[in-house]
Amino acid sequence: MISIYTQTMQGTLVPFGDEAQKNTERGCWIDARNAVKDDLDRLGQEFGIAEELLADIMDADEQSRIEKEDEYTAIIVRIPVFDETDEVSFFTVPLGIVLFSDKIVTICQKSSDALEDVVKNRVRGLSIKNKSAFVLNLLGRAALTYLKYLKELNKRTNSIKQELQRSIRNNELIQLLSIQKSLVFFTTSITANELVLEKLQKSPFFHFKEDEQDLLEDVLTDNKQAIEMANIYSSILTGTMDAFASVISNNQNIVMKRLTIVSIVLMLPTLIYSFFGMNVQFPFPSATQTAVWLILVVSIAASVLGAIFLNRDSSWKGK
Repeated sequence: MISIYTQTMQGTLVPFGDEAQKNTERGCWIDARNAVKDDLDRLGQEFGIAEELLADIMDADEQSRIEKEDEYTAIIVRIPVFDETDEVSFFTVPLGIVLFSDKIVTICQKSSDALEDVVKNRVRGLSIKNKSAFVLNLLGRAALTYLKYLKELNKRTNSIKQELQRSIRNNELIQLLSIQKSLVFFTTSITANELVLEKLQKSPFFHFKEDEQDLLEDVLTDNKQAIEMANIYSSILTGTMDAFASVISNNQNIVMKRLTIVSIVLMLPTLIYSFFGMNVQFPFPSATQTAVWLILVVSIAASVLGAIFLNRDSSWKGK
């Protein structure tokens, strides 16, 4: 879906329409989210964006970079997305920012909180006319969204760990694996975005003013913080999963040992009964009923003695 926004004199973004018609000379922002083939065709035909660039932006594995063409400058970054219907709820997608002389076009295959914050005027100092500031504000909002999602992932990890301490089940382990995938996606994407920001800082195509330089430093700081948080959470999660894997292995060993002890204890009376089940003479031949009880008592005594002997190891008690 393609939406077009302009900016009022007060700096508020409004949808392009009758109310905003008089402000079109100051430029506009074309926001293409959840883009389908018809949207891509329109972007290519109406705005002259190359098909190769559109295909790259729609590629889920595309990396961050900057491209300079004759009519526009294209920046591809990766932004965080939350989709609870997906197998991995938190992931990243490419966002294409195409800068023309009179307009800005953003293209993304998913909707993101970072873009939604811009649309709902939650970003202070945003200006469509100042393209450099627009890019920095958008990347700064993406960095803050990364930080918000990382905190949410950490909360989910702690909640799942509490559940696993009560009972280790496959569902919780699968959720931890999904969180680990999200952290890997975030780490690689934020690192790639940081490289783009460093290129913007050195690029001859962008000339930042003093206040924009400060904004760029702030965005770089937020990105570095997000990278550190992602690395820390990923290390903690890896250690947690290794610890629970050791616990599962240890519990399995305890269960197997218990089953082995039970098998050995039950084997003793079976051995005695099997021996007397052969063609041998019973003790006390004149008192058959007494012999049966005697064999039963011997079998029980053998089982008890075997259990006591094998139970000397404290691991039998699960300690």
